[in-house]
Amino acid sequence: MKHHDVIIIGAGAAGLMCAASAGYRGRDVLVLDNAKQAGRKILISGGGRCNFTNQKVEPNNFLCGNSHFVKSALARYRSSDFIELVERHGIEYHERDHGQLFCNDSAKEIVTMLMTECEWAGAKVQLRTEISKIVKLDSGLFELTTDKDSLTCDSLVIATGGLSMPKLGASPFGYNLAKQFGLKILPTYAGLVPFTWHAEQKLKFEPLSGIAVPSTITAKDGTQFSEALLFTHRGLSGPAILQISNFWQPGETISINLLPGVDARAAIELELANHPKQSLRNTLSHWLPKRLVEALFDENLLNKAMNQLVHSELEQLAVELESWEILMNGTEGYRTAEVTLGGVDTDELSSKTMEAKNVSGLYFIGEVMDVSGWLGGFNFQWAWSSGVAAGLAV
Repeated sequence: MKHHDVIIIGAGAAGLMCAASAGYRGRDVLVLDNAKQAGRKILISGGGRCNFTNQKVEPNNFLCGNSHFVKSALARYRSSDFIELVERHGIEYHERDHGQLFCNDSAKEIVTMLMTECEWAGAKVQLRTEISKIVKLDSGLFELTTDKDSLTCDSLVIATGGLSMPKLGASPFGYNLAKQFGLKILPTYAGLVPFTWHAEQKLKFEPLSGIAVPSTITAKDGTQFSEALLFTHRGLSGPAILQISNFWQPGETISINLLPGVDARAAIELELANHPKQSLRNTLSHWLPKRLVEALFDENLLNKAMNQLVHSELEQLAVELESWEILMNGTEGYRTAEVTLGGVDTDELSSKTMEAKNVSGLYFIGEVMDVSGWLGGFNFQWAWSSGVAAGLAV
């Protein structure tokens, strides 16, 4: 039976980062994964260019049952530390809106960098390995039974991710293992995910597929994001929708401002004064795509000249433009979700080391725990930071 100091389950962002960190400390590290390829989620992220972190990472960019939990790990391994690593490997990158950093070339560069770091640190990565059983022995060691052999280790790190994107191999493995060892799991939901139409909405809005407009979207709890809104065949998507989905509960409406940064009432009054005989359709089409205007507003109203509209119609128009309330059917679920909300309760873990408080030697890192970041590189930063935190402790 082969023994290792550390076994990490999951060759994704957090697992590989943890492996390199532990390997550089002289630990004998083995990473196990059932996939054919390491870092599969990294490879498809950011349209294949990997939004690997963000210039401005703050604890309030994360959702967690305990808002203080993320502070220690994020402070010990900052986005600037990961940027320095990227630069050291000669990876060229660029900044987009809101401080998001992407590879100039390909997400493959990030996976190659992590695999190289593991190699330099002496950490071994073993793919295509199925784990059938894990037990903790009386000696304190963990014993793993795989389809290849049996292994033991002093420290066991779970970096198996959440349920999002099952086609990439997502599974409840990490949650089931946490339950086996008595840790509490918080309910899981699809996060950073598009919304879907009700049947009658689909008939009305499906023809708008492909239209994107600037927006400010507000959830029922008051959380607000100002980014692009995209109409799709299935529903609503785009950065603003993905962000707000983390703060949405089934049955709640969302409020969409289609003219962010504009005082709709003042703009309408100005058009009325300057172009009294212009149709409402043409007026609104200066601000929004014509097809969207025709889907949102009544045909008879759109055919009226501006000076034919009564005060209440003008008022209602401004309200609809600034706060279009819409009740969506639901989300596309884990199939297209970028993250999983919920997971291993962080109250069960040390915020400094990621070790389970009641099971010595057992660690959880990355998406498997109840920490989810906003869209924009924050989830990768949590993978790096939590991976390093555990890597320095195992």
